Amino acid sequence: MNRLVRRGLGLLRSLIIAAVSALIIWTIVLMIFEEKFIYFPQKYPKGAYDQARSIPNLRDCWIKTKDSVTIHAWFAPAESARATLVVSHGNAGNISHRYLLLRSLQRHGFNVLMYDYRGYGRSEGTPTEDGIYKDGLAAYDYAVSLPEVKPERVFLWGTSLGGAVAIDVATHRQVAGLILESTFTSAKDVARIVYPFLPVQLFMHTKLNSLEKIRTLSIPILLIHGAHDSIIPIGLGRKLFNAANEPKDFYEIPNADHNDTFFMGGDDYFARVDRFAASITHHQ
Repeated sequence: MNRLVRRGLGLLRSLIIAAVSALIIWTIVLMIFEEKFIYFPQKYPKGAYDQARSIPNLRDCWIKTKDSVTIHAWFAPAESARATLVVSHGNAGNISHRYLLLRSLQRHGFNVLMYDYRGYGRSEGTPTEDGIYKDGLAAYDYAVSLPEVKPERVFLWGTSLGGAVAIDVATHRQVAGLILESTFTSAKDVARIVYPFLPVQLFMHTKLNSLEKIRTLSIPILLIHGAHDSIIPIGLGRKLFNAANEPKDFYEIPNADHNDTFFMGGDDYFARVDRFAASITHHQ
């Protein structure tokens, strides 16, 4: 009996050691290749570039960042535009995958400048946290230099990862308002959800700390989130919203997941965006 107990304890000890070793190895792998687990760019010509050419008056823009990286953007002007949206997209694909959203926003009377981060689409470089912030600032500065754009009517739009970029830009530039979609509080909060059994958040160098930055802003904010977001839980969106200053509005889309908010929201989605922008621009 004692021999069986000892054998069982030995097996249990071996299993614990193996499990701990596996956790340590996975944590080290995630630390070393951290940015590979955050950014999932697709380079040109992958994507829907041919389909996007159907957007009226779409033009290519080449933008130089502060650290001399050239990034690619599309500008889609609208007739008698009510405002301009500078759109920072999520962490996967490239701008061509968002052409339907770009076209829909243009149809609703917005000029749209949508750009690719470094390493995405036709943009040079490799994405990093500091780098994508520089890309966002360069895109904003380029937008306000365009003759079709009224600087006092520029809104920042950030989806998922792009929410962190849009919030960062808003801390450095004067904007009319901020539209945040399916976004999060910080990279560490997301890591706790994605890797619940690994302590990766203790060693991450990527911060994307929107929670801290949004508290410093005093501009109108519209936060959009799908009720059934399986990538960024709506709880993180509400936590970010609660930290923001007034005026602010939270738009929850029933049955929407992470990447289908504008499809699931339908006409109401654009009506909410229209009302938000109109509530600000009609005073100008």
